[in-house]
This record gives sequence, structure tokens and C-alpha cells, in this order.
Amino acid sequence: MQSVHEITLPLKVIVGHGVIDKVSEIIPPSARKVGIITGELTYELSGRRVEEALAPERKVVVWKAPNAIVDTAKEIARKAREERVEAVIGVGGGKAIDVAKYVAKESGSLMISIPTTPSHDGIASPFASLKGTGRPTSIYTKTPYGVIADVEVIAKAPRRLIMAGFGDLVGKLVAVKDWALAHRLRGEYYGEYAAQLALMSAKHVLKYHELIASGSVEGVRILVEALVSSGVAMCIAGSSRPASGSEHLFSHALDIVAPGRALHGEQIALGTIMMLYLHGDSSWRRVRRILKKVGLPTNAYEIGIEPEKIIEALTIAHTIRPERYTILGEKGLTREAAYRLAKETGVI
Repeated sequence: MQSVHEITLPLKVIVGHGVIDKVSEIIPPSARKVGIITGELTYELSGRRVEEALAPERKVVVWKAPNAIVDTAKEIARKAREERVEAVIGVGGGKAIDVAKYVAKESGSLMISIPTTPSHDGIASPFASLKGTGRPTSIYTKTPYGVIADVEVIAKAPRRLIMAGFGDLVGKLVAVKDWALAHRLRGEYYGEYAAQLALMSAKHVLKYHELIASGSVEGVRILVEALVSSGVAMCIAGSSRPASGSEHLFSHALDIVAPGRALHGEQIALGTIMMLYLHGDSSWRRVRRILKKVGLPTNAYEIGIEPEKIIEALTIAHTIRPERYTILGEKGLTREAAYRLAKETGVI
């Protein structure tokens, strides 16, 4: 007898020009009290615009989250419960949206995701990366009820953040391989549909890498739609498996040994090159070539991290989520194996 597999997907996804002003249309009329979670700078750039679009019809409360730490999220969730908000809107990058997802779950509210940068695939997924949980991994929160991606706003994001989203998506090439490996060796649940959807997101951005790298609105739209697809793959899988494998474990390990040096998506790009090689997939060369072409880091020097830290991260990556089986295995890589891997792929 098969176990029950429940899938919760975003109900509405709006992608296009000027759609940020349509926020009132995506929230059910019954939600009269709305909380907006944003950052100081993001409030001035987009948060105020969302507040003004809602203000005539609804009571709006704004909270500015300075970080994505669990304690910050808990404090805002407490205020959200006190205010009895019925919808929580995350406006900004990963931090604001991750905090908003947590707050929505804790306050029993609807969650609306309004990304202003395309730096990660959490914009449509139920997972949030919050610091202060004891380990640098994602926690299950709440699937966004709706996603509003205004390509006009997102195209104005710094190019580095746009390309970080590209790097995050390319990582799905490894994540799906690791998931299939865990299925074969450990009997772990593997969802072919979710896996193929995540893979398609990665292949799609690789195909259109030149357009995305140009920073055009059309390129940003392709990137955003692929990020949404990757988020939906996680919703279907019921876990972050189709979007997060050994390349993410490497990135989390770098966050420990060399914190704050590079963006998440940049670290994923580097990890993808090495983990594809470990899987014996010859496409690592093509992926490295495209990453280099679009301006993402392909070695330690470009990412601003010492070669020694890369090796250290590779040797501890398997300990980040011991329950998540990947190509790194249970025992991980020895220093010698990590050095050879980084050297062979040109990362050091």
C-alpha cells in the first residue's frame, strides 16, 4: 500500500511588466488585514509601492526584517499573530521571502511571494533558509498562495544577483542525480515528474544563457519562470530533494568555513562543476564553460575563497545533512580526494 503523498502548489503565479501593482487582485477579498515583510532598502524600492497598492482597501502593517535569523522571524510572527493578519507578503530577496514564509506558517496566514531579485529558487517553494536553527539547511514552512514576479522590477536588480539565480538553477543537474542515487542505493522516495521538472529548469536556462546574461527583461523572464518551476518541483516532491543535493551541501559547508564571501548561487555554481565530475558526468566541462561565459565564478580565486577552504568544505560537506544521501557518500571525501577533485576540475 502506497503512503499518502500530498501536494500543495501556488494557486496563482503572475509574471510580467508592472504586475507588482496587481497585488490586491491576488489576495482573496476575505483577507482584510495584511502584513508586509521587507527590508529597509527594498521598502523604498518596491515595498512602499505594494503598501500603496493595498492601502485603499485593506489594513496594512509593515515589518522590516534586518536579517533571516530564526529569532527575527519568531518576533515578527508574534506580532503578526497579535495583529491577526490574514495574509503575509514577502517583498524583496531571499531573506524577506524566507522570513515571510515562516511568519505565514506560524500565524496561519496566506503567503504571497513578491521577489525583487532572482537570486534563488525559494520564491515559489515551501522551504525557507533561516539562520540560527543550529545547522545551515532549509526548513519546511508554507507554500506561497501566490507569486508576483514583476520582470521590470527584477531586471533592475544587480547583475550579480541575477546570475546567482542562474547558478542556483544549474545545480539541479546534480541534485536530481543525487536524488536518483539515494533512491537506487537507499530506497528513498523518488518522484520522476518532480525530478524532470527540476532538470528542465536547469536545461532551459543553460539553453538561453546568452539572453539571461544580457540582463534583458526577456532574459530575466526566462530565469524567473525557471526559478518558479524549480520551486514547484519541490512542492510536488514534498521535499527540497529535486533542487538540493551535494552541490548545496558544499555551499552550506562553505558558509561554515568561509562565511559571507560569496553568494549562495555562486557557491552552487562552483559545487555543480565538481559534483558533476564526481558523478562521472562529462557535461561538467560544458557547464563550466557556460558558467565562465556568463561571468559566474569557476575557481577559488574568482569566488574570493582560499583553495584550502574549498578543500575543507569538500571534506565536511557530507556531515551537513547526514540523512541526505548524495554522491559524497556516508564518509565523505578524504583531503587527498578533495584536493584531486578540485584540481582536476580547475577549481583550485
